[in-house]
Amino acid sequence: MACRSGCCCASGPINEDNARFLLLALFIIIYLLCGAAVFSALEQPKEREAKERWAQRFEDFSQKYNLSKKDLKNFLRNYEEANMAGIRVDTIRPRWDFTGAFYFVGTVVSTIGFGMTTPATIGGKVFLMFYGLLGCAATILFFNLFLERVITIIAVVLKSCHERRHSKDVLPQNGRRVTEGKKAGGAGREGGDLAGWKPSVYCVMLILGAAAILVSCCASLMYSAAEGWGYLDSLYFCFVAFSTIGFGDMVSSQRVVYEGHATAAYRLGNFFFILTGVCCIYSLFNVISIVIKQVLNWLLRRLEAPCRCCFPRRGHHRHPRRNVVAPGHLRARRDPSIETDAINESENDLGRRMSGEMISMRDFLAANKVNLAIMQKQLSEMAIGNPRQSSSRQNGFSGGVGALGIMNNRLAETSVDR
Repeated sequence: MACRSGCCCASGPINEDNARFLLLALFIIIYLLCGAAVFSALEQPKEREAKERWAQRFEDFSQKYNLSKKDLKNFLRNYEEANMAGIRVDTIRPRWDFTGAFYFVGTVVSTIGFGMTTPATIGGKVFLMFYGLLGCAATILFFNLFLERVITIIAVVLKSCHERRHSKDVLPQNGRRVTEGKKAGGAGREGGDLAGWKPSVYCVMLILGAAAILVSCCASLMYSAAEGWGYLDSLYFCFVAFSTIGFGDMVSSQRVVYEGHATAAYRLGNFFFILTGVCCIYSLFNVISIVIKQVLNWLLRRLEAPCRCCFPRRGHHRHPRRNVVAPGHLRARRDPSIETDAINESENDLGRRMSGEMISMRDFLAANKVNLAIMQKQLSEMAIGNPRQSSSRQNGFSGGVGALGIMNNRLAETSVDR
């Protein structure tokens, strides 16, 4: 009763998933408030200065040419409409020829959406709704498949480094050669150690971050030389474009001809860097989101100590947490199969599973709770070269990695039940 009287959750215990959701929502709200305060302090003086300068120029121009302010404002509104249609003071390439339209649809399906080109006809707007629906879904699927393959390659490299490091650790002392039997025994022990090895999510995040920085730096060199932007402005454009934020204040490859550069080669390089950069940043965002989730789990465990009534009490019968990221020397070995436990936790109703229903949102969310552990397990199997044979291969579903792989495996299981 003492805990209930002083607890903000006196109505009852909070589900762990709901607590994580509320904690993340609170973090995002605080993050938004802090960001708004910083940007307001940085940009508001510049905005006021620009407004004062424009008001003075507007007044001087109307007096110099004896124009009424009303007529001048109407003329400026007409120019804004023309500007939205793609008319600029400086000469730019056509917006709606084939190459311009191809650039536009690329920004649509990648969800960058610079905003410098938008459809003006009713037919174009209606077509964009259906075109973007399928195109964005297909591109997101492509990004997920790209993420799987990149992380698999990273896992192979990390496994190779771990194997070399492990082989150095088990070398015999005094430089004496070992017999074939001892070599075989040592290899068996080494294989046993490598079988339990899992790539660290922090190493994957570090490698993806380095790859994103490398692509951004190389792309910034090209943009600063071709577009005449400063190097920091080019880096800013790379982040805005690669993260699919796409403000539209800076847009690459808009001139008709680039002096001193092969225009076709530059546009091809622009396409390559944007595609590669978006894939790298998307992959990095996914890995960072996993790390953020682990931080939320750590905060929830810290909050359980002062307020036990807000969270369900953990009994001895409960399975240990499998998706917690911890340093290697603190991570304990666990014998139960991660993937099997995850499926068993989400499939308490066998009749529902045999009814032909593919997958429910509740089951998908329950499986997604262990996406990190399953991803590490699958990557470890791929890196060692002994992938798990599952029924998903026989039914046309790819095993995959992460949340996408979990859903594909579940779809494969239900297809067998049919």
